[in-house]
Amino acid sequence: MTTTTATRGASVFSRLEPLLERVNKPIQYVGGELNSTLKDWDTGGHGPGGEELTVRWALMYPDAYEVGVPNQGVMILYEVLNERSDALAERTYAVWPDLEALMREHQVPQFTVDSHRDVRDFDLLGVSLSTELGYTNVLNALDLAGIPLHAADRGLDDPIVVMGGHASFNPEPMSAFIDAAIIGDGEQAVLAATDLVKAWKAEGRPGGRREILLRLARTGGVYVPAFYDVSYRADGQIDQVVATEPGVPDRVEKHTVMDLDAWPYPKQPLVPLAESVHERMSVEIFRGCTRGCRFCQAGMITRPVRERSISGIGAMVEQGLAATGFEEVGLLSLSSADHTEIADITKGLADRYEGTQTGLSLPSTRVDAFNIDLANELTRNGRRSGLTFAPEGGSERIRKVINKMVTEEDLIKTVAAAYGAGWRQVKLYFMCGLPTETDEDVLQIAELAKRVIETGREVSGRRDIRCTVSIGGFVPKPHTPFQWAAQLSAADTDARLAKLREAIRSDKRYGSSIGFRYHDGEPGIVEGLLSRGDRRVGAVVEAVWRDGGRFDGWSEHFSYERWMRCAATEFAKNGLDVDWFTTRERDEDEVLPWDHVDSGLDKTWLWDDWQDALSEREVDDCRWTPCFECGVCPSMGTTIETGPTGKKLLPLTVVNGPAL
Repeated sequence: MTTTTATRGASVFSRLEPLLERVNKPIQYVGGELNSTLKDWDTGGHGPGGEELTVRWALMYPDAYEVGVPNQGVMILYEVLNERSDALAERTYAVWPDLEALMREHQVPQFTVDSHRDVRDFDLLGVSLSTELGYTNVLNALDLAGIPLHAADRGLDDPIVVMGGHASFNPEPMSAFIDAAIIGDGEQAVLAATDLVKAWKAEGRPGGRREILLRLARTGGVYVPAFYDVSYRADGQIDQVVATEPGVPDRVEKHTVMDLDAWPYPKQPLVPLAESVHERMSVEIFRGCTRGCRFCQAGMITRPVRERSISGIGAMVEQGLAATGFEEVGLLSLSSADHTEIADITKGLADRYEGTQTGLSLPSTRVDAFNIDLANELTRNGRRSGLTFAPEGGSERIRKVINKMVTEEDLIKTVAAAYGAGWRQVKLYFMCGLPTETDEDVLQIAELAKRVIETGREVSGRRDIRCTVSIGGFVPKPHTPFQWAAQLSAADTDARLAKLREAIRSDKRYGSSIGFRYHDGEPGIVEGLLSRGDRRVGAVVEAVWRDGGRFDGWSEHFSYERWMRCAATEFAKNGLDVDWFTTRERDEDEVLPWDHVDSGLDKTWLWDDWQDALSEREVDDCRWTPCFECGVCPSMGTTIETGPTGKKLLPLTVVNGPAL
């Protein structure tokens, strides 16, 4: 569906509204959430020659509204962009199949939830991809919007499709469908991109679409796949990736925001109208992680550690609660209990909000960072839910391989303290399929869970002790020491998990007290194909979408058979197969599809750490030890930013009591 200049930016709600009574959860499509922003389409005005000065972003989280609306990344960019007088940003999410069918039938395009504008009318479509299983939803949104699926087919009036999020650290499987990728932190990057687009529009859009993409690429921090050529060897490996345009860098650098206190977003968090996966306001207390867990892409690509100050956190909590009315505050990071001032933060917030309905929460806590004092501060208002710990590996040997420096005694000591202090349930998260893993390593999970139950019964004197074991399949990720590792096949993963399930259930003393949750191996193989794939995998993504693939992160919509069938058809054209991308181990000298994306990590250091993993050697956290030369700080011009800052949690006024 096309729009004329006169109708660009017009609402499509009059055509959408009659369809909503025929779909499940129509509230997710109507917008109007507390703290959402509605701006005039021409908010930036026009230049002296009539040139448009407004830069318009449609921001997409390619999943259902309930998953996408609390996403911090999209929420931050939405607010940062809308604070500018010459820009506007609106949000769009993946539509469920019931509404998709009606939209296609009645020719209603992909729309934003804020003003229900046609996504195709915007200057840029920014897609935040935290997981590769959202790729088919991106293609579906492009098609619903009437945007040509392939970047090469887009014209001057089509949006510039920009990919961001953790998946953008290997954008190659999506290279045919995106115009550009922004790597790393987005706050400053989207503002810089906005400046470039505004200048180009004010000049009358000289050189067309190619010119603005060249300007973005030449900044060195935006990857434009069209300006890179990939060649392959006879054995299927990549021969080289080369930039094809003058001024376009051979490697694209990630963006890093150093002073988090200067970016206290979101200031006005969105409050969803419909139920969402996180009913809370969240504050990111630090960014980055240097624990060095070898499986963890997030920890590797977000280096260095940058802490938000205790006073900055306090101000964000106060402002966020006032703006939302939420009764829970999530203190978020990759390892929140590692903040150097976490004790003062939790005590200060607990003091301030004591006697109110405001609760505090941390995401899954490292065993070696947990203590009862911290837990008691988090539960001072009377809420006491289960505790979650992530040992990741069942045996001490495999924990050395993955650099998760937690012993069995550490875990038992921690859960003993928790059960002794009144907790009745803990959740333990592990992975299956880790490099060098054996059946015995996985079966140790059962023994560990039994010992946890036994310990809980002993220290509490009660029999109603519970432990839930949650298992996720390991997927090797780019920019980690395990990027060279072979992935365990789906069949082998399922067989190993079946043995573990039997080991837990067969013990009558403990089996009924241990919950067991797991994901089978099939989705992990698809995720592995997409996470380490190259440009040739894009044809598989498109074939799956054309075959009806949607919402691949949802078990009820995921079809392993569809993915394997489409992959077999597409890979037959170049002599490859799924195993080549997943269960094959890489050599040191292989050119990896993401080598031209610079995360700051030195590839030699990653390889050395991979060898340390195979030798079961652990490496300390560089926050508290000398530098291990991963490369991030010198190559990116950054430093680790940690406290103590000497600042205090302000304001000090107790909410439910007299002013101090």
